[in-house]
Amino acid sequence: MRDKLTPKIILEGTRLTRKTDLAFALNEHPRIVGPRRYRYHSPLVSAEWCGFTPLPWGRGLVNFAPDEEARAMETFATWARLFELLPHYSWIADRFHVSSRVWHRDHEGREIDLSWLEARLLPLGFHVVLCVRRPETFEAARRERLRVSGNPGQYADLDAFVAEQERFRSACAESALPLLELDMTSATLAEACDSVADWMTETGGLWAP
Repeated sequence: MRDKLTPKIILEGTRLTRKTDLAFALNEHPRIVGPRRYRYHSPLVSAEWCGFTPLPWGRGLVNFAPDEEARAMETFATWARLFELLPHYSWIADRFHVSSRVWHRDHEGREIDLSWLEARLLPLGFHVVLCVRRPETFEAARRERLRVSGNPGQYADLDAFVAEQERFRSACAESALPLLELDMTSATLAEACDSVADWMTETGGLWAP
């Protein structure tokens, strides 16, 4: 039997690619976090938490304002330090630094340097899974999402998501972290989890370096 499972996975991608559903599923999958006889706490974090402003869908690590950049970098550094202090545990992030880089390229036309962050994540064994879907299927995904969304206006322009997906591909290709592009168009969550587990097994990413 191998050592304790300690995968560290960052899920990235545009909206409607089922990142959050996959994050929760991975966080309970026996091939990712081990078998469980009961449900217990396991860390699932996100840069999309809008904790910088007292507003729903406000600003945070993804879409921080220019005058909040130092605060954002300190927050990223705090997460990195926590990961370093607790390396022998599983960590799953539903959006993280790649989302931040893509957002600032798109909305402000500027580069956010997070190479220092990747230099700390890489030796910890972090892997990136880029969730994508076929462009012609975004409409069906939107109809499904609108049944539950509390902010339906954010899904008005599907062409923007298709374009952003390509920018995520470019940004992820620039990453120093191991990368898997995962087509979520028709895969069930169980199939998607198995694909991630297969890849993480092949790369050795299920165990601490």
